[in-house]
Amino acid sequence: MYPLIFPSKVTLIKCLGLLFGLFLLSSCDEKIATQNTSDKESQKKIIQDYVYDCAQHHNYRFEMNQWQACLDKGLAKDSTIAYLWQQKAMPLFKARKYEAGMIFLDKAVHYDEKGYLAYRGFIKCIFAKTYKEAIKDFERIKALEGNSFVMDHTYNFHIALSYLQLNQFEKAEHLFKKDIEEQVKQWGEDGYHHLDLFYYGISLYEQQKWEEALIQFDKSLEKYPKFCEPMFYKALAMVQLEDYNDEEIAAVFEKAKENKEAGNTINEDNAIYETYPYQIAK
Repeated sequence: MYPLIFPSKVTLIKCLGLLFGLFLLSSCDEKIATQNTSDKESQKKIIQDYVYDCAQHHNYRFEMNQWQACLDKGLAKDSTIAYLWQQKAMPLFKARKYEAGMIFLDKAVHYDEKGYLAYRGFIKCIFAKTYKEAIKDFERIKALEGNSFVMDHTYNFHIALSYLQLNQFEKAEHLFKKDIEEQVKQWGEDGYHHLDLFYYGISLYEQQKWEEALIQFDKSLEKYPKFCEPMFYKALAMVQLEDYNDEEIAAVFEKAKENKEAGNTINEDNAIYETYPYQIAK
């Protein structure tokens, strides 16, 4: 029979202290979880009250002051809501007030980096046209979550497009090619977009790889048969080759012109606000 061993007073105090500490930690975690839930519900209500029930009752193009006033009231309640900052920025970009809008978008990224970093990269690439900064944002978000999508195109697409606009054509070519191959591997030939192929073709065209560029322009036209931009650059590439006569080249130019006049151009949602790279001018 083993003898009973009673702990010393010091040991008892230590054990009680440890148990009390664990109780406080558990209680603290529960309070934090409850507080986070409460905060989220509070933020949802602010968004409902000041975005959906206030700002969106105004047309931001013609009632910008009223739109912004609603959002400012929401931010006065909680200045950490990234969505409110993004909503303040958005109409300014569409009005081509890029620096003014970027002040607010930077705030959105500050409060929700993963939620708005890719969007900021897109704005820098397509709207503000600060391509080096766009690349930084997309490389950062890729490090956080891999090569995902924003505005129907991959992060790598936007990086490649930025390189194209910086006249770094080989980098653009490599990245467009890699991105298309990855999409084919994941989704098959229907996985990539006609714009991916068009800009891949442009990266080749700019390096005077005429035959290779023609292949990509034709692939883009298989997906969007009336797409005037690849028709136009296809004709320009044909001029550089001895394989085509004047009548063949003229026919492609004429078809590109007809489709441009019919509005069959780059059909991205934001093309109504910004001219896209290599888009044929009106």
